[in-house]
Amino acid sequence: MADSAGAIWRKSTRSGNGGNCVEVATNLLGREDAVLVRDSKNPHGGHLAVTAKSWTTFTDAVRDGALSL
Repeated sequence: MADSAGAIWRKSTRSGNGGNCVEVATNLLGREDAVLVRDSKNPHGGHLAVTAKSWTTFTDAVRDGALSL
């Protein structure tokens, strides 16, 4: 698991206050070569680390409507 020390977590500006959000940290790409993802309702419950390429592929697919969400 990538080290999240120093991670700056953010969530989408499109997220409401409903609590069903994920947060991402991209500021560690140089150190960890990873985008970190966590549940905003449980920020101390761990995180998922994915490569920058995988994150871009995922977000592009969401934006293009290629995934059923």
